Amino acid sequence: MRIETCYFCSSRIFPGHGIHFVRNDCKVFKFCRPKCHRAFKKKKNPRKVKWTKAFRKTAGKELAVDPSFEFEKRRHVPVKYDREMWAKSVDAMKRVEKIRQRRQAQYMMQRLRKGRELETQRDIKEVQRDLALIRSPAAGLKERRAMEESIVEEIHESDVEMKEQAE
Repeated sequence: MRIETCYFCSSRIFPGHGIHFVRNDCKVFKFCRPKCHRAFKKKKNPRKVKWTKAFRKTAGKELAVDPSFEFEKRRHVPVKYDREMWAKSVDAMKRVEKIRQRRQAQYMMQRLRKGRELETQRDIKEVQRDLALIRSPAAGLKERRAMEESIVEEIHESDVEMKEQAE
């Protein structure tokens, strides 16, 4: 697909658009829209018409050097492929496909690992919530009795110490 530039305003003309004007000396002028064609017929100078790219460049409003301009110039040059270049491109495509598959597999494993972590966290919360169902009531009583006895001993010791300090 060849993208032409308008003779008057320097904008892009896509295939199937615009007007071609051919002068008697076989010079071809391509215009993007009737506005540009009318201005050309009126013999307007594109550098003096404010909405054109030529005016913007002369007035210092637009970049004169832009990498996209260079890319556009290279775009119209056909690229010749020889067998070696074709083989290299096929190898590169295969390598890219292998890398893509490996990364996709890693991503899947990460997702699965994350799901397992969430599942274990959910299980731990469930066990903590329903701990009374798992533990036997007798086991809790033994621990509670031991705890009560230790508290009673601490209170008794502190009372004895206070009495000694008072005397």
